[in-house]
Amino acid sequence: MAENVPRSALTILDPSKPHTFAVPSKCINEGEDVQTWLTTFAYTEIMTFLLQLNAAMFPLKLADSPRIQSWELESENAVTSPAVLSLRLMVTKLEAVIDEAPPDPGPRRFGNMSFRKWYQIVEDRVDELLELHVPEQVLKFGEGERKSVEGAVMPKEELKKYLLGSFGSAQRLDYGTGHELSFLAFLGCVWKLGGFNAKSDPWGTEERGIVLGVIEPYLHLIRKLILTYTLEPAGSHGVWGLDDHSFLPYIFGSAQLSPAISTPADIPSEGSAPNAPKSGDVTKTMTIDRERKTNMYFSAIGFIYDVKRGPFWEHSPILFDISGVTAGWAKINKGMIKMYNAEVLGKFPVVQHFPFGSLFPWTHNPDAPIPMVTSHTNAQPSSQPSFHGARETSAPKPPSSVPTSTSRPSQMAGDMAGTKAPWLSGSTHRTPAMPGVSLPGPNTSWTGQSGAPGMPATKAPWANARSGAGEMPTRGPPSGGPPARGQPLNSSRLPASSPSVGTAAPWARQTPSTKKEPEFKKDDEDKTPPAS
Repeated sequence: MAENVPRSALTILDPSKPHTFAVPSKCINEGEDVQTWLTTFAYTEIMTFLLQLNAAMFPLKLADSPRIQSWELESENAVTSPAVLSLRLMVTKLEAVIDEAPPDPGPRRFGNMSFRKWYQIVEDRVDELLELHVPEQVLKFGEGERKSVEGAVMPKEELKKYLLGSFGSAQRLDYGTGHELSFLAFLGCVWKLGGFNAKSDPWGTEERGIVLGVIEPYLHLIRKLILTYTLEPAGSHGVWGLDDHSFLPYIFGSAQLSPAISTPADIPSEGSAPNAPKSGDVTKTMTIDRERKTNMYFSAIGFIYDVKRGPFWEHSPILFDISGVTAGWAKINKGMIKMYNAEVLGKFPVVQHFPFGSLFPWTHNPDAPIPMVTSHTNAQPSSQPSFHGARETSAPKPPSSVPTSTSRPSQMAGDMAGTKAPWLSGSTHRTPAMPGVSLPGPNTSWTGQSGAPGMPATKAPWANARSGAGEMPTRGPPSGGPPARGQPLNSSRLPASSPSVGTAAPWARQTPSTKKEPEFKKDDEDKTPPAS
């Protein structure tokens, strides 16, 4: 067991050094820009912050006691700082605005127009809310040097852009994981400007407060907005997506149920906490009703049951597939991070509206390898017809120089397949890793596949094991009960045309000829390719 391992955390800016703020703007305009985004400091720092929060949600081994401290929702054991309490109060006030914008009566298929009224009220009050609930040192960061610069952008302008982008689209009346990403960036901005107690002891105390005290109340607000204004899913894969609206609760919730650790270097690849519910319990309503009160994963599953009808394996086949993983919640957590990287951060429909400013800059990270062009890349939207030949991308190329406001990450480890569709083989890009958090690449054994040619990491459940050719499934009534977890779903429930997106969790079992879960080779699994 590694002791006293320094944790990799999101960099906090030095207030004594000059920093020029900028109003975040859109830079991802077409599919090719996603490849550029994956080489920016913004991407690196988003993943760093996510892994930092994730590590803090693992149960903790107490230094001088055999006891294990877990972190449940509304837990008295989780210490909350004044900054966390203040931001939580802000979220509570945002929820109260719903009473000022009641939904229009009558059924509506594509969202209730009153959401635009709610959003307008929030937009009118956002400056006041930030001044009341964001720590003073954040809003006054670099105030001395700005006094001599006419028209200088204030820190509040960057924060406001990310906060307003985290509640859904008032124009499209929808909400999705891209908006959830915007809220993560908002909290990351507060962290970078010194708004949180980064030196909390024991390690992870402030991060746990952020997840349990701010992110969970935010998710509660979003679920209420979805129910009140019937917001549509944004950028969803439909039934073949993990969840219509959210992803973060599955990452943090699976960490809550994983084995205890002493430091971030101890994060395991398999196993579960003592007395943790089984992954297959997502189909048991009694377990869900009990666990959703204390766990973020089951809270998200419970919301699915609140809004959807029918068998769970039909309306949530990916989550059903994941429920067949028997290697424990740590394995699910590891796979969820890989899936978030590929299906959220690596997909144009999700990240196209993410704005870039000075805190999450559109600046090239020299430590990031150039993502390889794959068939998934070529399938991304383009502003020019393919027969026009070579063209320039519409987004500005990030400068290669490192800005003074952004320090280079200390580590770049763990190849991941986030820049390609998970069923394709090819090169990967790297994402920052916490010590002990090794994110698998395409050749790891944890997926149950070798990653060799002819053996893709994942595939559509209905695909033939030897080739993608053959008869396409046809629509029709179900021909029986739910399939075995991790096995191909009934073809009568599948789309009538060849899908273009992944339809199985990357770590779920894929071989239709057996129900035995693949053996995991721990030595191979934990290997991390050397940084280039």
